Amino acid sequence: MQKDAYTLILEAIDQGIYRPGDRLVESELAERFGVSRTPIREALQRLETQSLLERDGRSLIVASLDHNQMSELYVVRRELEGLAARLAARHATDEEVTLLRRMVEEDNALVDDPTALSRANRRFHKQIHLASHNRFLVQQLDLVHRTMALMASTSLAARGRGRIAQEEHDGIVRAIEARDEDAADKALRDHISIAFMTRLQLDAERRKAER
Repeated sequence: MQKDAYTLILEAIDQGIYRPGDRLVESELAERFGVSRTPIREALQRLETQSLLERDGRSLIVASLDHNQMSELYVVRRELEGLAARLAARHATDEEVTLLRRMVEEDNALVDDPTALSRANRRFHKQIHLASHNRFLVQQLDLVHRTMALMASTSLAARGRGRIAQEEHDGIVRAIEARDEDAADKALRDHISIAFMTRLQLDAERRKAER
């Protein structure tokens, strides 16, 4: 199935092809993706409405998140992800649980590749969202994860974080396998909290290096 202009631009932002502060030009996007300028224009308007793009004079640029916005995003993400894990422990089919276990085992091979592990991490979390079997929760988490693309780096880039994150994923899946809703909720909330603390540490180190 052919992807629409909105999805193509969103994926380019998510993959870091366009980063916070980059200017998006209709004609260049149309040429890159091989589509006419009308769907590109409509996609840009939609992304601006979702606050993924912002105005810089007459131009549209990829938005960036300040410290407060990032903190607010992680608060919401922690609550929604915890709920998804709780519902997955309750509603996931045996096949979905088996898939989550397989994903953890396969992703262990990526702990030294932050970029590949980041992509795998998104797939893993998405699978938990789907296993919640709550379409409205999935929609809200999709919005949260789209906004996460506005962060210029991944917390998985921190030294040793990939291996620790995989251990946390293993704990989340073990709780879901045991159908322990409270444990699944707590394991995923803790996972997000640690990711947030790691990102704060990375940002602090970056600011120190820029002095």
